[in-house]
Amino acid sequence: MSTTSPAAPGQLGVAARPNDLLEYFGRLETWLSVRRAELDALDEQIVGSGRQAELTGDMALALALWQAAKTRQNLLLATWDSGRVGQQELERLSALIWGRLDTAGSQVAQLQSMAVSLPEAGRLCDALVAQLRTRLNTDPNAEQQQIRLRGLRAQLERIRDQAALEPPALAPAAQARLAGLAARTQELTDKRTRGGDIAGLLGTLEIDAARLERDLIVGSAQRREARDLLTRAREELAEVTAREQAVRALAAQVAASVWPAPQTPLPSAASLGPVPNTRTALVGYVEGLGRVAAQLAEIQSALGGALAGRDAAASLLGALQAKAAALGVAGHPDLAELGALAGRRLAATPVVLPVVQQVLAAYSAQLDHLSRGRS
Repeated sequence: MSTTSPAAPGQLGVAARPNDLLEYFGRLETWLSVRRAELDALDEQIVGSGRQAELTGDMALALALWQAAKTRQNLLLATWDSGRVGQQELERLSALIWGRLDTAGSQVAQLQSMAVSLPEAGRLCDALVAQLRTRLNTDPNAEQQQIRLRGLRAQLERIRDQAALEPPALAPAAQARLAGLAARTQELTDKRTRGGDIAGLLGTLEIDAARLERDLIVGSAQRREARDLLTRAREELAEVTAREQAVRALAAQVAASVWPAPQTPLPSAASLGPVPNTRTALVGYVEGLGRVAAQLAEIQSALGGALAGRDAAASLLGALQAKAAALGVAGHPDLAELGALAGRRLAATPVVLPVVQQVLAAYSAQLDHLSRGRS
């Protein structure tokens, strides 16, 4: 038995109706069950035919897509909770159906680079299985050429819908490949009607159609991933730029308030150049923004430490004077002179922190001396 992945209800941002979801979950369960059995059978035939080197890549990708779909089904059913759902849960279910699958942890490298939704993963899995069946000559309906032609025409409609989503620069090439497949399908249909043998030609056409559908789905997923990466780069650039300006203002404040102040040169997001428009360049750009952000955080910490040192010195002077008052020696001329000097140094701009610390050390030592003399 062979089946195809079910059409999904709703769309991203639009909640589907509960009845439509219930029907979809049933069809999805059937598809997952039938598709898994077929994948297991194909895997055995690949091993038995000794063609692992040739077919294992597509087989592994098909299995990984099935597993990603199965994992997402588990989340869907947990959210569905036997139909106990409100509007918020319905919106979450649509997001799970039409949002990107979790493919980053897949052991299949090709799947890791994809950003496919559950319906796209199902269609891509179907296309790969159709291609594998044909290459192994194990199509369960191989003798039913009319059924295969009907399936091809349905596949061409899916390809037509997918091609309509291509950007203007890529649309002509996709439309040309689609037109070629449609013409070949019509030629085979006509030839079969005339009684001709189309078995060999039909298999090649099915492989080419599956390859085009796969290419369009993968291309769409990669473009969506690039758009997401571009949005992330712009958001992180705005965040790092704002932080850079804040740290620059803090550095000016510290330089005017405390000496010595940290003199580390401030990194700039502008040094990375403009935001690129290719995926590879965007990955490097985002990594560069991360490095700039880390350097700014380190510099901010050092600047904060300088201000903290000044504040700590002021607190220490207050504590020492309070202790002197408690001991009854606050009016001693030496302490009064040292306290006044420390106060003037703390009120100066900038505060020369080493001098203040030396004066406070002298105040503390004099206070210890006087306290011992009174004991």
